[in-house]
Amino acid sequence: MVIYRSLTNINIYDSSKLDRLATQMAKNRYLQVLESEPNLLKIQLLEDDYLGLLDRQDFDKLIPSDRQNYLANYPPVLNAIEISDRLPQVIAYIQEAMATPNEYLWGGTVAPNYDCSGLMQAAFSSLGIWIPRDAYQQEGFGISIPLDELQTGDLIFFGTSIKATHVGIYIGNDEYIHSSGKEHGHNGIAVSAIAGLDHVSQWYKSQLHGAARITKSLRIE
Repeated sequence: MVIYRSLTNINIYDSSKLDRLATQMAKNRYLQVLESEPNLLKIQLLEDDYLGLLDRQDFDKLIPSDRQNYLANYPPVLNAIEISDRLPQVIAYIQEAMATPNEYLWGGTVAPNYDCSGLMQAAFSSLGIWIPRDAYQQEGFGISIPLDELQTGDLIFFGTSIKATHVGIYIGNDEYIHSSGKEHGHNGIAVSAIAGLDHVSQWYKSQLHGAARITKSLRIE
């Protein structure tokens, strides 16, 4: 199966009408085409195995590649200590993104506009740590930890009793950074407090789901 590399950032959709963003393929990411239809391609992003739909008009933003090239450009798998050492830089990436004018974008994984889990994935991958795309996947990928054992760089999850639907990164002093939407959030990247009294902190406190520590990165199978 042919592998393709992106020449620029590309939107990936989850609707056949190509009107609902699922994620974004950053420049120099890789994908493979699973099925071809008249106006779209069913694809799989290789770094995290994410499935989606590509507008056929965006196909010219890809160039053919091969598995050898993909493997050569995939970051080495890091151990838990190496990942821990890079967490300050992960947070620095997120703080820099927060300092840049931005808005919340459902499906956003490239600057300047992110959704919650897209921001986490982009920040970790910038340091060579590939984690899954969605919040509930990130929660399952990490090691579950009690909230009273939170350390800087741990991920905090929010949602229903069924699964996590939102994620932020803990920065100490009872605070976390996250990209949240318009209705109940900041419409972009901002700091909230786990026990904060502002309306955003209170909203997410009511949906507090758990926490996890990233100690590994995705491996190539």
